[in-house]
Amino acid sequence: MLHLPVRALPLLVSLVHAAAGMGGWVQRSPGWCWHREGLSPMAGSCRVLKALPAPASDQALQRAGIVGGREAPGSKWPWQVSLRFSTQYWKHICGGSLIHPWWVLTAAHCVGPQVQDPTVLRVQLREQHLYYQDELLPISRVIPHPNYYIVENGADIALLELGDPVNISSHVHPVTLPPASETFRPGTRCWVTGWGNLNSGQPLPPPFPLKQVKVPVVENSICDMKYHTGLYTGDNIPIVRDDMLCAGNSKRDSCQGDSGGPLVCKVNGTWLQAGVVSWGDGCAQPNRPGIYTRITHYLDWIHQYVPEEP
Repeated sequence: MLHLPVRALPLLVSLVHAAAGMGGWVQRSPGWCWHREGLSPMAGSCRVLKALPAPASDQALQRAGIVGGREAPGSKWPWQVSLRFSTQYWKHICGGSLIHPWWVLTAAHCVGPQVQDPTVLRVQLREQHLYYQDELLPISRVIPHPNYYIVENGADIALLELGDPVNISSHVHPVTLPPASETFRPGTRCWVTGWGNLNSGQPLPPPFPLKQVKVPVVENSICDMKYHTGLYTGDNIPIVRDDMLCAGNSKRDSCQGDSGGPLVCKVNGTWLQAGVVSWGDGCAQPNRPGIYTRITHYLDWIHQYVPEEP
């Protein structure tokens, strides 16, 4: 099976290993992510996860962030969430989006099938600079999609139920989920946001501002063709699946540390969440757009838990 990296921070896998008593720290290049072998969770190399698994030594984070972007205005993206994991402090590992006063949406590879204890996670609602004014909220339930196995097989989506509902304001409020009929046509200019590296090996420096970048949607068939460039997988083996959405180019992309964060597009005056940051082969590389979990593919699953109206 083809294995390329994912867009999380190299922290979660190592920390969950330790928390679960699975033995030593796990850190491999280009990255690790959680998947299942049968019914048992295990770590394995996979596509460039855009989350942040961090090493035990707490050394500088490996790639994490928005490539080709700029600092987001403080008044924008009120649904942006930082997902934290309990270490020596509550370390940022992934992004997320507030979709309901009780619910946050993120990527399954950020939590994996192995995170059964929600007390090891917290969320921070819209924050301009990471760690500077933390008011962390507890999580009562972690729900990765039951079909999640490894990112290249799709279903890279998870729900986090909060311990208490969020007080909605102009500064913090949910993003709108798209109708099932919304396709987000190729060429649509959308925005992705997060706190990550500025490029490979270039960590986001203090004061860790929220970054944003505008990215074009790429048609799935074209994106799949691009990913087959230079890979000997056979043209009949799909890399980009129907539940995925492609966006970005060689100058603008999400990267590690942005996993789980929202890709949003303005449609008829309303911001709709089109995707969840998932994976890619490197960040902002030629013929390698960023890959997102396509929200419309999972609306029925989301609404099994999340009311359609707050």
